[in-house]
Amino acid sequence: MEATDYNATVIGKMLVTPDLMILRVHTDEPRENFKAGQYTVVGLYGAEPRSANSAPETDPTPPGKLVLRPYSIASALSRVQEFEFYISQVKSGQLTPRLFQLELGGRLHVGKRIIGVFTLADTPPEADIVMVATGTGLAPYICFLRSHVNDRPNSKMAVIHGAAKPWDLGYFSELTFLASTFPNFYYLPTLTHADHTWAGHRLWIEDFLVSGELERATGIQVNPDKTHFFLCGNPTMVEKVTQILSASDYQRHSRQRPGSLHVEEFKSR
Repeated sequence: MEATDYNATVIGKMLVTPDLMILRVHTDEPRENFKAGQYTVVGLYGAEPRSANSAPETDPTPPGKLVLRPYSIASALSRVQEFEFYISQVKSGQLTPRLFQLELGGRLHVGKRIIGVFTLADTPPEADIVMVATGTGLAPYICFLRSHVNDRPNSKMAVIHGAAKPWDLGYFSELTFLASTFPNFYYLPTLTHADHTWAGHRLWIEDFLVSGELERATGIQVNPDKTHFFLCGNPTMVEKVTQILSASDYQRHSRQRPGSLHVEEFKSR
């Protein structure tokens, strides 16, 4: 194990739930400027302890192996040495149970490169933006909003965040505040297993589109010439929403073929 592989320190840790965490780190050296929505890798050695709330590893990690996984950056673009990550614990995973065991002052590895094409860079400034997420797929949108919500006064922006119960809605307070502050931003959390105290939406995410609720709630049209969609989260959700949008002539965006549908796909870790 090389101590120099660890190049960042934990400066903040908030457990949203026992298996959902906001982790803030300070890197020893600042990173180059990046774009909202991009990601970097985070890592710990297999010798590091796992959280008490985890399960045995499906594939045990050698103590001397540095386990690296990609994570979207949630912090604003102005933060090039302090980064925030929104992390869900995969109980039998190789990395997340070790990340959940970290405490303030703990050391870890954060990649020097920040990359990715899941950004607002290719969206026209007047285009409306719909950001669809489940779970920690919300992270890149937090960076979008912290960096750009004030820069696009002629662009409506909406977050649709699907979760099971109210306590699974990380960043609820911040997003609610933004929705009350910026008239061009709409926050649409929706829960599938809420009790009678929840007064918000109970729709499946795809129902926002097929029922017309998105346009009724925000005025945003499902139209590839006017609205760009971003999808990040559960693969089943991504597949279903992609199918619905494809029926409205949405094309998936790539460097080779620009489109109005932007998809980020990460695997469990």
